[in-house]
Amino acid sequence: MNRATVLLLSVVVTLSYAPFVLAVEPIELFNGKDLSGWTFRAPQPDAENPFSVEGGILRCEGKPAGYLRTNEKYTSYLLTLQWRWPEGSKPGNNGVLLRIQPEEHAFNNTWPKSVEAQLRNHHAGDIYTIANYPLSGDPERTRGRYTAKAHKSNEKPQGEWNTYEIVLDGENLTLKVNGLVQNEATGVAVMPGYVAVQSEGAPIEYRNIQLTPLKN
Repeated sequence: MNRATVLLLSVVVTLSYAPFVLAVEPIELFNGKDLSGWTFRAPQPDAENPFSVEGGILRCEGKPAGYLRTNEKYTSYLLTLQWRWPEGSKPGNNGVLLRIQPEEHAFNNTWPKSVEAQLRNHHAGDIYTIANYPLSGDPERTRGRYTAKAHKSNEKPQGEWNTYEIVLDGENLTLKVNGLVQNEATGVAVMPGYVAVQSEGAPIEYRNIQLTPLKN
């Protein structure tokens, strides 16, 4: 991506989310070449890393269970990424973890305290809270730590790329799937934390992972 393209994207993002987005270039969290800037975490310290990079794509085998998280912490931001279920595999469960807190694996001895933007097949846009992370979803769609998406699934067929736009603006969370706002929440605890993608049983692929900080 050349500099002119990046600057144009910055302008588009600023106009779309003004006045909350800082006039800065998006941060390329995934460089398309290797896992620089990321750390794999799992309950077993010697667990094999299921994430690899090939042809500009971040690939996850789905096993062992764990998550690949950024080395840097972020608080308020627009996070965009693309994902797909590889052809020939069985789509399953996965998610994007937001504002990860100190990494005691508090849920099922695997997942840290965080907010999960769900990526389970046909459930992209659902919200889960992990280890009692404070958040308030629509009461009509919330059951315990789960807030269902507002619309039926609008995910693309297996093998095609989907786009997630995740906005964490202070206490407010918005999840947009392929251009459609699928979920919103308020009262999200404002704490700096890591961003991560899960390894949760099924192969999945990612690309174009970018983060644009928002004004506090």
